[in-house]
Amino acid sequence: MTRVFAVFLSRVLIGALLLVGLLAPVPAAWAGSTQEAVLSGGCFWCLEHDLETLPGVISAESGYSGGHVNNPTYQQVSGETTGHQETVRVRFDPGQITYATLLRQYWRNIDPLDGEGQFCDRGDSYRPVIFTAGPAQEEEAKVSALAAAKELGVSIEKVKVQIRPAVRFWSAEPYHQNYADRNPIQYNYYRWACGRDRRLDAVWNDNARQGSPWR
Repeated sequence: MTRVFAVFLSRVLIGALLLVGLLAPVPAAWAGSTQEAVLSGGCFWCLEHDLETLPGVISAESGYSGGHVNNPTYQQVSGETTGHQETVRVRFDPGQITYATLLRQYWRNIDPLDGEGQFCDRGDSYRPVIFTAGPAQEEEAKVSALAAAKELGVSIEKVKVQIRPAVRFWSAEPYHQNYADRNPIQYNYYRWACGRDRRLDAVWNDNARQGSPWR
């Protein structure tokens, strides 16, 4: 192989590699368009598990939000001394799933008629809350609340999900993250014993846990 041909071949190969890099799809996590939704709906193990597998969701992380104590622990939050709710922070690609669609999935996985807790978990730390990041999310949250009320055939006053501006999210302890996947037996027993799915079926009927359009 002559030196001139070797140089020509190397340039062709480099150009081909650059072209492949430019044409390859950019992973969602690197796309620069990631958005966040911060949602409370009772046990964060359950809500995290319900939302993390949706197409377009990049990650779902259990944590705490809404309170007045920095870096709260699970013991503090469950002791109802910090004002926090068990919360899930969802990072998603809006090109694959919109905030409105994510909210619809959220509603169908909670009991919006219960403002004193969720399912078997009672108390302020289990209240349902949508934490909104700015006016656009706030407006979409309000629209989704009206749509949920209409589907359930109740007045908006019967809907007990609070909509409030986002405050700092604190990540929960590592043993809470991906709890359903790491501890399937304990998780499934807890979910069954708490009656979460039975109540969802009673509230939402065929639309429980589903992402189908609002009725």
